[in-house]
Amino acid sequence: MQLEMALDGTAVVLLGEADDARQALARYQRAGAALTHVGSPAAFPAAALPARPALVAVVRPSAGNGAGHDDGAWAPALEHYRRAGVPIVREPAAGRRGHVTLVGGGPGSQGLLTVDAVEALRDADVVLFDRLAPWRGVERLTTAELVDVGKLPGHHKVPQEEINRLLVEHARGAEGRRGLNVVRLKGGDPFVFGRGGEEAAACAAAGVPVRVVSGISSAVAVPAAAGIPVTHREVSHSFTVISGHAPLTSREHLHLAGLCASGGTLVVLMGIANLPHLAAGLRSAGLPLETPLAVVERGHLAGQRTTMTNLGRAEADTAACGNPAVIVVGEVVRVADALRGDVDERGLADERGLRGLAGALIGA
Repeated sequence: MQLEMALDGTAVVLLGEADDARQALARYQRAGAALTHVGSPAAFPAAALPARPALVAVVRPSAGNGAGHDDGAWAPALEHYRRAGVPIVREPAAGRRGHVTLVGGGPGSQGLLTVDAVEALRDADVVLFDRLAPWRGVERLTTAELVDVGKLPGHHKVPQEEINRLLVEHARGAEGRRGLNVVRLKGGDPFVFGRGGEEAAACAAAGVPVRVVSGISSAVAVPAAAGIPVTHREVSHSFTVISGHAPLTSREHLHLAGLCASGGTLVVLMGIANLPHLAAGLRSAGLPLETPLAVVERGHLAGQRTTMTNLGRAEADTAACGNPAVIVVGEVVRVADALRGDVDERGLADERGLRGLAGALIGA
């Protein structure tokens, strides 16, 4: 149960073994409840309980079936409150200790977090987050300790090797402390230029169980926010995602120019610093100067901005663009250009605009 309300002074009884209930306890305490915790069914009869609490919460045991309907040993206590007409809610057990979950947070908006991502954050004891992850406001989703291990272009606040070490150390526990349930919150998808594979490998090498919660990749979601589909019938039948973090070779430029010229879309992540090199390389490889190019900055976030140009004017027209941004090269950019005026500030096209665009493209 995610508490979005103030429970200041409200009498709440929480039933559940201490470790299973550790995160539920923190949630109700954060909400300001006047909380009474009973750690075992045997302790219930003798516990100092409020005469009539406003709410009773019972934590499902971590070894339970998860269905939320088998009250088990808590059945007599719950029947007592049912007869008294007290509302009863069921809370999930705290996340498994000694475990790491790599969570893809999508391009930055909390609205694009998956249900699995939200549940992983809820169950976490500690969250290690990146700069591009949807970390703003994440404290509303979790009671976990939040640790910033973010990176800036050219500056790694916490080196990757140290991040790997922290994941393992938190999960294992140290200096007499028990291991924790650890979430590594990353932007986009953990396995798309996110070094999630390295982190999973480090955990596996240390014997720490690791799970991956896939995220919505910015390679698709950010162009979509600007009305740019990475594929479109009779326009583009494929898309290629590349990292622009380092300059590409002449052979790579030649290969990518061929893909784009034959009906493909190029999507470049982390490529703003090397955009002049990319544009010059694609031109040298024979891609026409009129090939459309777009830069979508801060996709799905406040201040989202799209710059549309072509390969011949790319350097001049995108000089003021900054990170985070996604570069799109290919005819699909014209799709968004045709939708200009039918796309709102969040990149959502209305049905009328899409119908008109589809007709124009098919008839072209």
